[in-house]
Amino acid sequence: MFSRTYRTAGGKAFFAVLMAMLLIVTGCGGGQQAAEQKPAEQKPAEQAAGSNGNTGSADQSYTVKHVMGETTIKGTPQRVVMLTTQGVETLLALGVKPVGAVGSFTDPTQFYDFVKPQLEGVKVVGSESQPNLEAIAALKPDLILGMKFRQEKIYQQLSAIAPTVFVDEPRGDWKANFSLFAEAVNKKAEGEKVIADWNKRVEDFKAKAGDKLKTQVSVVRFMPGKVRIYYNDTFTGAIFKDLGLARPASQNKEEFAAEVTKERIPEMDGDIMFYFTYETGKGEASKLEQEWTNDSLWKNLNVVKAGKAFKVDDTIWNTSGGVIAANKVLDELEGYIIGK
Repeated sequence: MFSRTYRTAGGKAFFAVLMAMLLIVTGCGGGQQAAEQKPAEQKPAEQAAGSNGNTGSADQSYTVKHVMGETTIKGTPQRVVMLTTQGVETLLALGVKPVGAVGSFTDPTQFYDFVKPQLEGVKVVGSESQPNLEAIAALKPDLILGMKFRQEKIYQQLSAIAPTVFVDEPRGDWKANFSLFAEAVNKKAEGEKVIADWNKRVEDFKAKAGDKLKTQVSVVRFMPGKVRIYYNDTFTGAIFKDLGLARPASQNKEEFAAEVTKERIPEMDGDIMFYFTYETGKGEASKLEQEWTNDSLWKNLNVVKAGKAFKVDDTIWNTSGGVIAANKVLDELEGYIIGK
């Protein structure tokens, strides 16, 4: 540690100097050891959480099991990069502002409008399908959150940058992905509160809806070059299940969706229909929507003739797919199903 050589006129003087140096070194080492062993100051909520994965101590770690295996995370992450739009909603609902996140599907350079105000200063790091590894690494994250369905091929590269946790896929029940991400960012208790609030809203909806829960809800999506009827294993399908809303027999399937031709328009019928259009900026989907909604088969649907076919926002009702969007869908359903 010391590079100087001390020469003295006498052995006693040398010994005195040597002892003084040892005392200094020992004192420094002891102070460092004490600092390393001292636990980080915890907030009351973190103290109450204990050691179940919600500890605020920078010295402690927790392990999260996920679709790619297990990931150990030290302390509460402070610099989180989120690689799913669904997950962006999760972080915001938990009060966590990421340092980086993927942009929208329609414009990967921008965040969706309904979350953009809360993401001021957050770096866009590509899209879900093409995350920018250099941009991610430059942010020096201490946790990366993503999705196997879209990013499995780069999992090892992401893990080399920072601890990485993946959910499986975006379809179906959003609450499972929400809970895993909440655990990963050391906000398990806060996540449980968000889900409890959702469940309370669901029960309130059921109580107010009564017999209107029997309303058969149809869901249709227009996309560039194709049209889909959506079934139960979808974002809206999971919400309808929670609420106890019925589906038309032709749509009550534990599957994702069916890509259909015009001959299958009759399968779109129901007591109420919600349709949305995913537009990439070229106008193809909007033209397809106009063509189909002007078709005689569409116009002859009972739900259309009854004036119960409603166009809703694709981003909120399908594409983003997180907790904030789910609550917005529920807001709208209260008006459409219950009435205000």
